[in-house]
Amino acid sequence: MLSVLRRIAQEIDLAGDLVSALNIVARCVREAMQVHLCRIYLVDPKQKQYVLMAFDNNELLPVPSQSLALDDGLLGLVSQRVAPVAHLNLTGDTADEKLAFLGVPIVYHRQVLGVIAVEEANHRIFTEDEEAFLVTLAAQLAGTVVHAKDMGFVFKTAVKPVEETCLQGIPAVAGVAIGEAIVVYPPADLDAVPDRQITAIAEELKRFDDALNLAREDIIQLQQRVEPILPREEQVLFSAYLQVLNSPELKTDIYNEIHDGQWAEGALRNVIKKHMLQFSMMEDHYLKERAEDILALGQRILVHLQERTAQPLQYPAKTILVGEKLTAADLADVPEGLLCGVVSYSGSGNSHVAILARALNIPTIMSAAGLAVTALEGKSVVLDGYHGCLYIDPSPKLLQNYKRWVKEEEELDRELQKLCELPTITSDGKEVQLLLNAGLARDVALSLNTATAGIGLFRTEMSFMNKPKFPTETEQRELYRKLLQAFAPRPVVMRTLDIGGDKPLPYLPIQEDNPFLGWRGIRFTLDHPDIFLMQLRALLSASENLSNLKIMFPMVTSVEEVDEALQLLDRAYQDVTQQGFKIAMPKIGVMLEVPAAIFQMEALAKRVDFFSVGSNDLTQYILAVDRNNARVCGRFDILHPAILRTLQYAVEKAHACHKPISLCGEIASDAVAAVLLLGLGFDQLSMNAGILLRIKWIIRTIPYNRAKELVARVLVLNSASLIRVEVEKLLDEVGLGALIRAGK
Repeated sequence: MLSVLRRIAQEIDLAGDLVSALNIVARCVREAMQVHLCRIYLVDPKQKQYVLMAFDNNELLPVPSQSLALDDGLLGLVSQRVAPVAHLNLTGDTADEKLAFLGVPIVYHRQVLGVIAVEEANHRIFTEDEEAFLVTLAAQLAGTVVHAKDMGFVFKTAVKPVEETCLQGIPAVAGVAIGEAIVVYPPADLDAVPDRQITAIAEELKRFDDALNLAREDIIQLQQRVEPILPREEQVLFSAYLQVLNSPELKTDIYNEIHDGQWAEGALRNVIKKHMLQFSMMEDHYLKERAEDILALGQRILVHLQERTAQPLQYPAKTILVGEKLTAADLADVPEGLLCGVVSYSGSGNSHVAILARALNIPTIMSAAGLAVTALEGKSVVLDGYHGCLYIDPSPKLLQNYKRWVKEEEELDRELQKLCELPTITSDGKEVQLLLNAGLARDVALSLNTATAGIGLFRTEMSFMNKPKFPTETEQRELYRKLLQAFAPRPVVMRTLDIGGDKPLPYLPIQEDNPFLGWRGIRFTLDHPDIFLMQLRALLSASENLSNLKIMFPMVTSVEEVDEALQLLDRAYQDVTQQGFKIAMPKIGVMLEVPAAIFQMEALAKRVDFFSVGSNDLTQYILAVDRNNARVCGRFDILHPAILRTLQYAVEKAHACHKPISLCGEIASDAVAAVLLLGLGFDQLSMNAGILLRIKWIIRTIPYNRAKELVARVLVLNSASLIRVEVEKLLDEVGLGALIRAGK
């Protein structure tokens, strides 16, 4: 049956539409199971009935009904049970026929989308293997059905629904954008290039060289265009493109193909596909995404090889760029000031597109499931980067609401600017320092404009990820020095190199079955003392004549790790002081992001000066939920009772040890969670610049004692949803309702 499943999957991929795909399934199932009839129904939620989408029979059984009620007969039983149903001796529709029936539900995220049913005109007992075959097929088919519906498919027509369609993706950059969708198509199709034998090898080599040079000029021009508006750290994206185009291996491989008699277009196709395959087969997500960059560059070369000029796109004043595989170059093609949103069918928050969009502060959605790019060109769209939603052809009411919300958001932000210079203290005297999370030069620029208490988390790995190699000690020192000087005397907490998981280095591929439980954070740096010492020396030397450096170790799971890290820090301190630098030993902290560390806080407190909770990973590990996995990310809830009780324990332990404790994860940027963090007694909260004044508004409005009472009340609840209701009720009562819904 495995070979049959593979064949069906391949044929579905080649089908042009959902109806064709379902008919393929019906035919293949009937032939594979040797039954008289296979029928596939899908649920029409509006009409509340099953609609027959496909069937295949050998004429021994009548054509099935075109539609059935959701509770009708055995199909209704399958739907009610959400489980396979097998029946013998079923009376037929038209006579006293005796039928054998097996039906399985097509389920996606607990919702029954339809039913696959097979019938036999004779007595027959379906085996467990046959049932498992249909269950597997239904699971595979569910994604196809959801994708087709998201693209606007409505049963037997390909007409888009009248009401606006909402496509769901992964929010990569928060914000709202209202504008016109401009679809980016590949400039050339490598798959369409045929094989062609040539004899004029020298001429073909020259054609390729000319095209390669023109593609290189394209990238250089794009790089020059964005140079005035992008920090140097972000411009490395285009340098990476140039490295690929200058690669001797790429050029040699194509030359060899041409020397073998393949024309330049075919040689380019073969080599690009080979390189793409090598990257796409890698387990590392970051390196997989580099296959898209190679394809984009190959297409640019092909454009020039084909000796035709790509027609420039006409960008409206409010451009929302949409594409199946957007690249950083696609964003740079948009004239300055016109790009207001980005939607990509593929990619993640680690892709070059997301990094560039984040640097430009452009609302962005990645992995927009079911994105019908061919149907979006010129459409009016609303991009909700907070929730990862893209509304196509929004209704006047929806559009009016979003416009009002955008206006109210702008008004609220202007009002909140008045809080910049005011202290972050509750009406009953509890002070909570608000700090910034940062990692790129643009983050630092935003931070300086918000009158913060300092940097609570500087992700030093960002400067490693945006370079083609490990940065030198001098390069690191210069970066750290600028940051420390810019914020002096305010504290700057530098987290040592934290790679692994969803933060790989492009020049150091790490292949692991489960990278989030693997070689990451301090585990990596302790295994590479050469890299660790280089960074520690750069950090220490950068703090000369300054007193605001703090160093924090990530992903700590044991006391031994901290002891070893402190020994290396002492060694780095000796090296730096011997070089003549006049420095004091900075305060040291550890991140509490692994549950094991929280239960060793007393021992850790004897070795470090402060604690900082990394709530993103802590939540992931406690709930055993991969927040990057679309199938389970809905279970990633920062208000889960287990998370709140763990945070309560951590704060109590830190204060019992007379150590300050901060929180630097995404939970600090959530208005509802911030109320609870206040009540839990955190000394500092660290967050992105855009949300800081809103959190300050909460702290200055809600008394500390009232927040503590709320925490005591919700900690006995067993549901995150109930906890959220209680906190939102308080926010409404004190006039902070604008923080939990769009607008003012």
